[in-house]
Amino acid sequence: MLLAEKTCRVNRGTHQKTKDSAIRSPILVYSFSIEYNLHSAERVPDFSYVQSMPDSVAKTMFQKIWDTHVVTPCEDEVDLLYVDLHLCHEVTSPQAFEGIRTARRYIRRPNKTFAVHDHCVPTIDRNLPIADLTAKTQIEALQKNCRQYGIKLYDLHDPNQGVIHVFAPDVGLVHPGMTVVCGDSHTVTHGAFGAIAFGIGTSEIEHVLATQTIRQKKPKTFRIHGENPLPAGCTAKDLILHIIGQLSVSGGAGFAVEFTGQPFTELSMEGRMTVCNMAIEMGARFGMIAPDKKTYNYILGRTYAPDRNFWATAVKDWGELPSDPDAVFDKTWTFDASKVEPMVTWGTNPGQSAPITGKIPTLDSYSDPNESKAAESALKYMDLRPGMAISDIKIQRVFIGSCTNGRIEDLLAAAEVVKGKRIANGVRGMVVPGSGRVKREAEAEGLHHIFVSAGFDWREPGCSMCLGMNADLLKPGEHCASTSNRNFEGRQGKDGRTHLVSPEIAAAAGIAGHFVDVRK
Repeated sequence: MLLAEKTCRVNRGTHQKTKDSAIRSPILVYSFSIEYNLHSAERVPDFSYVQSMPDSVAKTMFQKIWDTHVVTPCEDEVDLLYVDLHLCHEVTSPQAFEGIRTARRYIRRPNKTFAVHDHCVPTIDRNLPIADLTAKTQIEALQKNCRQYGIKLYDLHDPNQGVIHVFAPDVGLVHPGMTVVCGDSHTVTHGAFGAIAFGIGTSEIEHVLATQTIRQKKPKTFRIHGENPLPAGCTAKDLILHIIGQLSVSGGAGFAVEFTGQPFTELSMEGRMTVCNMAIEMGARFGMIAPDKKTYNYILGRTYAPDRNFWATAVKDWGELPSDPDAVFDKTWTFDASKVEPMVTWGTNPGQSAPITGKIPTLDSYSDPNESKAAESALKYMDLRPGMAISDIKIQRVFIGSCTNGRIEDLLAAAEVVKGKRIANGVRGMVVPGSGRVKREAEAEGLHHIFVSAGFDWREPGCSMCLGMNADLLKPGEHCASTSNRNFEGRQGKDGRTHLVSPEIAAAAGIAGHFVDVRK
């Protein structure tokens, strides 16, 4: 049954929704997205009605989207929200499906859930049997669950398979104004489209499967505003590492963050996804950038984009989403983007970073004794010295990929750095495209030949060394220039040492054997 054909509570009220409902009712706003009906194999409009607010009420983009997805308020600012899109992968979903099965429930809206194999998949020859028994079990379990419940699965051999937060935008599943959830903290990536996107736990996955809703406490809003453009040679990765370095890994805790201003609007959609992807690393629950023509052009023509009969209406609706000019945020922080430099993390959290031209801080430079103690512990793990120049840090591994920097723009940038060069002696590098689509685009550009000629491995799509759930692992003590999002202890392998950087810095470090300033 379509949402348009059922009764649903909206913002404390109810409205009988039928195909012939009073679409032009003065108290309702009509909006829609296009979905693919996996049961009827035809494209159908998915109607949703939201109670309009008086024109005099200024709202942030987050407030607009949140308020129009409230099914019913609960208590203590907790609301029951309707979920437009549910993404799932093989690692966090098995127990949720088992809960559904044990309780003998049905999936409420199976055509709103899309699944993909990504976290523990091999990135080498996929015609070979999967050697890791745990990975094999998880991959087979997702196949079984999707088959049983009629959920679309992009499996290991699907041409569009890839890291879930690369694959979903690739095929056009994410639209402005949506609520998007997934059992993965980096679901915030999709906020780059002007969507409310966030990670959920396994019990919450089960709740979404059963009800297509989720309970959430409405957070406060935080505007991070950048003035001036990014300097030449700086990237979206440098931008977000700079912000986290200034605000700390808890600077956004408890907030829905909206990134505004010139440095963000001038980013490509790939760059915006990189920024929002790492909003979670500053503690933010949500990270968002308002949709604009770049957003619309990115979505246009993709598999799950609104078709030509609905495109104009969709764009008109999306144009209403950006925060009103006089909307009030609970918190605002403004910074000068012209001061951003290429960044490298030296510690064990994304906030412990320094410019490529800088040095590791000395312990007495911290005014907070807890921060000094954390830095001391991090440097001991990383086997680095206070005051050491970032350019003196030697590496043994390079990882280019992940849901942060595994898109075609990232691979193009890295390939430009290594073209005609050779990876340094004693350094191993791997390039892992974020999805099958990215891999095909890269190979059409000849990027695989550039990387292989430079001595890098060219792999199949997957999460790979970002979190080390397959065979792609660091050896103890190895330093890795990584384009991923987390540098926690052991994240890429037991006792491995991760330095978060942009694709350009990672590629250059691989060629030099240590960190270098790509601007030179």
